Amino acid sequence: MAIQLTINDSVHEFDVEPDMPLLWAIRDIAGLTGTKFGCGKALCGACTVHVDGQPVRSCSYPVSAAAGRSVTTIEGLSENGDHPLQEAWRELNVPQCGYCQSGQIMSAAALLERNPNPSRDDIDTAMSGNLCRCGTYTRIRAAIQRAAEVKS
Repeated sequence: MAIQLTINDSVHEFDVEPDMPLLWAIRDIAGLTGTKFGCGKALCGACTVHVDGQPVRSCSYPVSAAAGRSVTTIEGLSENGDHPLQEAWRELNVPQCGYCQSGQIMSAAALLERNPNPSRDDIDTAMSGNLCRCGTYTRIRAAIQRAAEVKS
């Protein structure tokens, strides 16, 4: 079945089964490998992307549900990697292994779009579904707070 998606402002057509997870269309067919496979059950957040500006877990989100909608991956967050979150992540040396970080940043970006000046509790609530095996939660929170200050 042909499914048309707009990923990072670029139109893609996929000839895939409608229930194929969006993650695999993004990674394997579109070749955008910044979005990571973590658990495959929408529990860890490593695969978080935006669909029409809302964070979704692409490992369990059917590609057919994204048809005709706008998908943004970590590669599309900023053309030059200069989004305030990306800059704060580098400045505060947030990642340890780095595997979960694209999903962390995409969830944080959705938070800052909804709430440009989040409290510590707002950040903790918004990020509670994103797991970091290395435990860099304190640095993640600090980077979100820094990005919010810069964005304001």
